[in-house]
Amino acid sequence: MGDVAETPVLKLCSILERSILKNEKLLLSGGKYDPVTIFHGSKAPNMSVTQYMDRIFKYSNCSPSCFFIAHIYMERFFHKNGGYLTSFNAHRLLITSIMVAAKFLDDKYYSNAYFAKVGGVSTEEMNRMEIEFLFNLEFKLFVTTELFLKYCEKLDRTV
Repeated sequence: MGDVAETPVLKLCSILERSILKNEKLLLSGGKYDPVTIFHGSKAPNMSVTQYMDRIFKYSNCSPSCFFIAHIYMERFFHKNGGYLTSFNAHRLLITSIMVAAKFLDDKYYSNAYFAKVGGVSTEEMNRMEIEFLFNLEFKLFVTTELFLKYCEKLDRTV
């Protein structure tokens, strides 16, 4: 499997990176509040979101669709809970949402322990994040074709 630079997933990385910068500016200016969740780390990882997504893409064998569905899941998560994608929560939300999307979409996927290793978290933490994420989404994982295509078009327009 190639790296993320060879795929439309790179466009998604660009959107996520810009979103993080914008959100952190808003939070630093005091204009917004970001509730701390199980997905927040005590410090931001040294690895960029693009590097992290490249790692997940390389080792997970997820279909590219999983990455876009994961983005939709993360937007649903923030819509329900408030908060923002930041460098403190992006990596954990990404590995969790991509793993959930792979389980829902792909015929073959790896175990939580494998995704935990790829994501740099413990298996126990991965399990807790998956449960928290699923409950926050109210287990509503289905994404219509129309919504999926809308996100793909939005991605093409944005980048």
